Amino acid sequence: MPERFVAGTVGAPGNRVFFLQAKDGTRVVSVALEKVQVAALAQRLIELLEELERRGIEDAAEVEGEVGDTAALDEPINEVFRVGTLSLGWDTVDELLILEARELTGDEEEDDESEEDDESEDGPDLLRVRFSPAEARRFVARAVRVLAAGRPPCPLCGQPLDPQGHLCPRRNGHLLN
Repeated sequence: MPERFVAGTVGAPGNRVFFLQAKDGTRVVSVALEKVQVAALAQRLIELLEELERRGIEDAAEVEGEVGDTAALDEPINEVFRVGTLSLGWDTVDELLILEARELTGDEEEDDESEEDDESEDGPDLLRVRFSPAEARRFVARAVRVLAAGRPPCPLCGQPLDPQGHLCPRRNGHLLN
C-alpha cells in the first residue's frame, strides 16, 4: 500500500496532462491518462464504495466533510507510461481495493482477440495499487476537485469553453464567447 495515491494534473486548463501518482517512501510512480479515464475511475470508485458500505464493510462509509489530499503532485513527475486500461477489484481477505492501470499499447484492439499472459516480460507495463476504502474516498474527493478545475462546459453543447471563445455546433459553428 502506498503512503499516497492521487490523481492530479500538470498544465493550464485546456492543456492539462492528467496523472495517477503513487508514492511510497522516496519512490514516486506517475502514469499519464486521459481526463475521461480519471472521471470514469472516480465514478466507479464511488459506486464500489457505496456497494461496500451497503455490505457493511468497515471504513467504506462516507465521512462528512471529507476534503482529501490537496497538495501538488510529488516531484519529479516522470511519466512511466500512458494508461490504456484501468481495472478495479476488491481483496476480500485484506479488505482492500485493487487498481490496475495497464499501459496503452499500439495494438489495443488485438489484445481483445488474443489472450496473452499479462505477466510476460515483454507485455505492457502495469501499475497495481492496493488501498483502503477510506483512502479511496480521499482519492475520489481529490479527483472530483481536479476534474472541476478544468474549463467550464458550454451551456449549449457541453464541450469545454476556451478563454478565446468556442465554435459551438449548437449555434451552427458560430463563435460563443
